[in-house]
Amino acid sequence: MSDFHTIKIAEVLKETKDCTSVTFDVPESLKEKFGYKQGQYLTLKAFLDGEEIRRSYSLCSSPLENKWKIAIKRIEGGIFSNYACTDLKNGDLLDVLPPNGNFFTEIDSVNANNYIVFAAGSGITPILSIIKTHLASEPQCTFKLFYLNRNVKSIIFKEEIENLRNTYFGRLEIFYFLTKEQRDIPLLNGRFTSEKLKKLTDKIIDVDSVAQCFICGPEEMIFLIRDELVNAGLSKDKIHYELFFSGATDEDKKRAAIAIEHKFKGTEVTIIDGGKEFHFDMGDDYDTILDGALAAGADLPFACKGGVCSTCKCRVVEGMVEMKINYALEADEVSKGFVLSCQSVPTTEKVVLDFDV
Repeated sequence: MSDFHTIKIAEVLKETKDCTSVTFDVPESLKEKFGYKQGQYLTLKAFLDGEEIRRSYSLCSSPLENKWKIAIKRIEGGIFSNYACTDLKNGDLLDVLPPNGNFFTEIDSVNANNYIVFAAGSGITPILSIIKTHLASEPQCTFKLFYLNRNVKSIIFKEEIENLRNTYFGRLEIFYFLTKEQRDIPLLNGRFTSEKLKKLTDKIIDVDSVAQCFICGPEEMIFLIRDELVNAGLSKDKIHYELFFSGATDEDKKRAAIAIEHKFKGTEVTIIDGGKEFHFDMGDDYDTILDGALAAGADLPFACKGGVCSTCKCRVVEGMVEMKINYALEADEVSKGFVLSCQSVPTTEKVVLDFDV
């Protein structure tokens, strides 16, 4: 089941002109269920103009703070983000799913780990959670933060980031990259490029000493950084990323079309959720199992429907499906039968999916 809980908002703050932070007052009775790892996210639900809207937002707080805080950046035409940044206030209630997500590595308090992190705009939210948690829990670790924004005024949580640098003096280095404001250092002007990343790996990043890398931002930026770091010698399994879904690319659409071509007509689907089974037949009106299940009356967890957030993750118990796109699951998860139901097109006569794993 979609295990939403109605949570009161403790505090709403304007962080920048187009970004608002929201802190939730999670009651004691739910704190165990809402326990989280650094880098995870919350999925929110609201009914706006008669339509159910769900969105996922990364936690920028650290689990060590006993706080549940997210940041919501206003997006032009964004139904939920505009509502959140304009209408939400202290004391309001929102339906919230317990934390989820795989954008983290376990704390290692023994070794002197060197981390590098890249963020663009509101991509700082999970990165900030990661930085705070590791710095506090790993007394020998260091971080290098490469943070891209339009200008200084648009830098989200700048004061908190600077305070972290002072608190953990010598362990956190910060490099601000600006696209609409000139800096004295040419390297820090404009977006990340192959040339800039080569300079970073030559002069600033000691690739051989990097324990883990975290990247959060738009797809194009993430894959550029990933590929350049791999070319510089960083093992791909040390690179973790969280995507902003900004719409399907042409390549995404091609993959989706191929998956749809393989769809089995009239698949009998069984959903295992909350220890109960839900049965329905896939009709011609829906391509993915999630959409078919929701249309048939199932109450399943989902958020972005873009193959990014993994809220709708489940495991194939019987039959086969083909995912249109997948930006959320690691290769080892896919090999174990995990899929994103929002992207899963059934390709056999019968499919059984387990949401309880």
